[in-house]
Amino acid sequence: MSDDEFDQIFPLGEKNDAYAQYFTGQSYLAPLAAGSVPVSNVSFEPGCRNNWHIHHGTGGGDQILLCTAGSGWYQAEGEEPVSLEPGTVVRVPAGTKHWHGAKADSWFSHVALITPADDLRNEWLEPVTDEVYGRLPKAAVRP
Repeated sequence: MSDDEFDQIFPLGEKNDAYAQYFTGQSYLAPLAAGSVPVSNVSFEPGCRNNWHIHHGTGGGDQILLCTAGSGWYQAEGEEPVSLEPGTVVRVPAGTKHWHGAKADSWFSHVALITPADDLRNEWLEPVTDEVYGRLPKAAVRP
């Protein structure tokens, strides 16, 4: 599927160059709402994923992912990967080491927000290796 065929309800946005060092592959960022709880649409080309990372904050800092298009993965450290399809919602508690991104053969988009917190910050860690990513199923298992 090419990017002009990727059907989603929010804009694709611009290439996510500001955070490119924390992604394997190309991602796109479309800010949807500013303010105390910024909301963005993040889109991933097939095979694109972000590095392992942790959201920190005092009294909040959970990340919410609302999957809107395509097919992707979410994985918390020490847990099995979770298949993400449109309508899937994931709450990532602050302090959880995790990653998320597209499946190898699918574009993927999610709306992302982080709950308000004092001392809110991201800690970017190592990339998800090709070896680890390559062990994931290539596409969603459909009934």
